[in-house]
Amino acid sequence: MSVPSWYWRLARPDALTVWENPEVRRRLSWYYDVMVDVKPAKFMIAKRIGSPEDPDKLDLEGLWSLHQELSREFWSVFEKIRDNKLRFNELPVPDEKNLLHVKARIAWETIRSCTICERRCRFNRLEGKRGVCQLDYRVYVHSWFHHLGEEAPLVPSGTIFYGGCNFRCVFCQNYDISQVYPRSGVEVDARRLALIQKELRENGARNINHVGGDPTPSLHVILESLIYLDVNVPQLWNSNMYLTEESMLLLRDVIDIWLPDFKYGNNKCAIRLSAAPRYWEVITRNLKMIAEWKDPIIIRHLVLPNHIECCTKPVLKWIAENIPHALVNIMDQYRPEHLVAKYPERWPDIARRPSWREIREAYDYASKLGLVYEPVS
Repeated sequence: MSVPSWYWRLARPDALTVWENPEVRRRLSWYYDVMVDVKPAKFMIAKRIGSPEDPDKLDLEGLWSLHQELSREFWSVFEKIRDNKLRFNELPVPDEKNLLHVKARIAWETIRSCTICERRCRFNRLEGKRGVCQLDYRVYVHSWFHHLGEEAPLVPSGTIFYGGCNFRCVFCQNYDISQVYPRSGVEVDARRLALIQKELRENGARNINHVGGDPTPSLHVILESLIYLDVNVPQLWNSNMYLTEESMLLLRDVIDIWLPDFKYGNNKCAIRLSAAPRYWEVITRNLKMIAEWKDPIIIRHLVLPNHIECCTKPVLKWIAENIPHALVNIMDQYRPEHLVAKYPERWPDIARRPSWREIREAYDYASKLGLVYEPVS
């Protein structure tokens, strides 16, 4: 796919300028190469990793053992392609099943007693039971379009908004699809979801941006859709990152760039504002996994009013110490929404927009830590 340069400049005036920043290009090099079709997306490589066994005939334990074996093979191949020691078209096409079939099968089996996210509700979603995310096995897409309001390196982003979420943020700006009417969207299966992604890419999307709500509860169909997707496009995971380690491993071989939220600097605020237990432990664990993989990543931190000391500074400090190759978007667009807008007296600390002084303090602290945030904030 070739998109003329004028398209990017019309989409976002700063998009080309950001890509001219050598630090951005260096930190997002794999994503950029996939975006311009110089390299294959990870899921395309995964399709070339053939499975010696039929995943439909294995139990969950057997599937994970097979996954571990095939994932090792994937990374051996991936590193050669990344380092220009192997061409993608030199890889043989498997006769039958591949690594993506194994991943999809694991995800579908996991929702029989769901532990896709750290809620670990263990409801049998295949039988129609619903956990905190309010979803059974069905996946609902509320909208898909070219999003021009994302970070400059990402636009136009082929954004797919999924219904449902495993958080209960009292200030959620997408509360209608995440909490109130998560099942009011269009029900999609894997083949239709693949067609949506193809349409977005062929009409100029730089990436496929899985978001919501949160995409995590829809992981089983998202992974299966990649089996049928036949165009090269970077896969972007835009999430609250409240996934289990197992779900992270399923995503590792298919996500080309991560766009995680890192909201809170402690568990007390996470419980009170998002009903998310063990938030700090879960999020930092998952971000450390991405750091170890050295994947391209842009971390989003939403500055909350009156939460500079308890949340913003601990979050930025942790990023600087643990994942220094990340770009950081320090977001100033918080506004009271959802329950906070209805009952401001219950959450008086966040019942207003952050002041410019608070935003300036966050920027100054990020600069002091040496974080690269200006190109994407």
